[in-house]
Amino acid sequence: MIKHALPRILFLLKLIVFWILVFHVMRILFVIHNAGKVSDAGWGEVAKAFIYSFRLDLTTAAILSIIPFILYTIWKASASNILKIVFKIVLAFLVTVVVLLSAGEVNVYPEWNHKLSGRVFTHLANPDEVGRTASWKMVFWFSLYGILGLISSLYLYKKIFKQDVREELDRNWSAAIPTILVFILFIPVLFILARGGLQPIPINIDAAYYSSGKNASVANDISVNTTYNFAKSYLLHNRNNLDDVFPIMDYDKALSIKNILYSTESDTLIKILSNKRPNIVFVVLEGWSANAMKSLTHVDGVTPHFDELTKQGVLFSKFYANGGTSEIGNGTIFGGFPALPEISMSMQPGKHRKLPSMNEDLKKLGYYSGYVFSGDLKYGNIGSFFTDHGFDKVEDENDFPKDLERGRLNYYDEDLYKFFLKNINSTKEPFLQAAFTGSTHSPYDYPKRTNQTYKGREQEYMNSMIYADEALHKFLQKCKKEKWYKNTLFVLVSDHGHTTPEQNDPNQGSYFHIPLLMFGEVIKPEMRGQKIDIIGGQNDIVATLFGQMGIDASNYPWSKNLLNPSAKSFALHTVNRGYGWISKEGNFSYNLDVKRHLDQNYSPEDLKKQSVFCRAYLVELYRQFKAL
Repeated sequence: MIKHALPRILFLLKLIVFWILVFHVMRILFVIHNAGKVSDAGWGEVAKAFIYSFRLDLTTAAILSIIPFILYTIWKASASNILKIVFKIVLAFLVTVVVLLSAGEVNVYPEWNHKLSGRVFTHLANPDEVGRTASWKMVFWFSLYGILGLISSLYLYKKIFKQDVREELDRNWSAAIPTILVFILFIPVLFILARGGLQPIPINIDAAYYSSGKNASVANDISVNTTYNFAKSYLLHNRNNLDDVFPIMDYDKALSIKNILYSTESDTLIKILSNKRPNIVFVVLEGWSANAMKSLTHVDGVTPHFDELTKQGVLFSKFYANGGTSEIGNGTIFGGFPALPEISMSMQPGKHRKLPSMNEDLKKLGYYSGYVFSGDLKYGNIGSFFTDHGFDKVEDENDFPKDLERGRLNYYDEDLYKFFLKNINSTKEPFLQAAFTGSTHSPYDYPKRTNQTYKGREQEYMNSMIYADEALHKFLQKCKKEKWYKNTLFVLVSDHGHTTPEQNDPNQGSYFHIPLLMFGEVIKPEMRGQKIDIIGGQNDIVATLFGQMGIDASNYPWSKNLLNPSAKSFALHTVNRGYGWISKEGNFSYNLDVKRHLDQNYSPEDLKKQSVFCRAYLVELYRQFKAL
């Protein structure tokens, strides 16, 4: 009995060890590829990840071992060669999934600065977009790490399971019964390990969190098991029901606090427009970060033309993105409905169609509306969002001249602006025209003839910003020659933030700091060069703009007027797997999985107070979202 039972017990132990070793192989590749970020976090601090990762690795190993262990038991009990083949195929499939997920994370981390999550399916819904976004370097590194991971796994498999695979089996009950008994005894153990133990609450990602120092997110991300994190985030992303992870508060209390946040002591406005019915030109700037701009954070030499332009307009100096992706940014800018964690409104037509959009209100006043992007608007369902909301013309790369030079993802910004200017010139006034740029999105499509002056970290992005700033400047210079220019308000705003040499942690509030500038001949001379320091987000643009135009903004209850001096200073933003809150007193970000703050600089008293505000805001926002 013992003779036949012992190898089965040892197999299960070896299977768990095998998975943990595979996880560590991919961690080592991650550390090598992201050596710069690891160095910032500290090599000694990161080395601890190989220890603190054990509990979550063990849980993931147990989960991945359940099906192979079942197949192994049936194979050994029946002595069937067919089941032996099935066991190998299933194990190979699981290994391939684990390795490719890890290789993908290794590859995108330098750009995304967070772990691979279920939101990747937003991108995979348009595989052609993924292929075009990925540079040849990304394809090369993904392939290399995938191959290295699979080769390493095969080597470990042969070394660890050599005896199990070569074992000669007896087709008799004396061999089968011990095998079945071991399975009956140890399958419950696997399930206990899969939930992380017998404690009341199953294990979660916070079990692998240990670092709280500088750049702690890198160390913690290395520690957290990639496969577990991806599976967990997918389950959350794949459903709209956030009740299990969202804050709890009485609805009446939440509504009362939300109303306080949007209340103002007076209706007095800072008037910046000389004309209440100007043409409006939006330029949504792909990934422009305030952390790369002298006018906002004193980083010199990257956006000199934009910085100079702030002297001619009104700059909102404490303005923040609602989320970290383009579809969230675009939808929030024009729709005024804040982002919720793990949810993109543009991907939910049944809900967002019930919400207003600024162009719909402007259309009642005779405004024509157009939107153009030089890439593919299928991404994030952006094109459908604007079409559903009644933009008169929505155009993307398919409408551009085919003989233009272009990059992998989109046509260059300079050609976008030429196309955009032609559209504006063919439109009757008044109009709302919007363009969404693309050259500052990876793989940074812009003419490489452009002088690349920035060296160092994030140099590809920073050089694309230099190019984009120059292209924007040339576009505006051409606009000044057009007859409609004197009666036009320009609104320049970013769709989301981006990593820069100054800020590379997407869990911090400052990562979401972006530019919002309103300028044009319709700005009163005495208001030009002014900075507005009320804290706000993309959802506040509608009420701010409509307030200047004398338009009722009551259909946008989640949008506040940033040009009302008595407006409350706050902004909500989402982070990967969580949310953040910013106010005059400080900011925090909160992770839904680990149930703790990843970034927090409030005093204890302010943290308690602002947490109540944030919780009430989210509860009421989520309630209204579900009611749509």
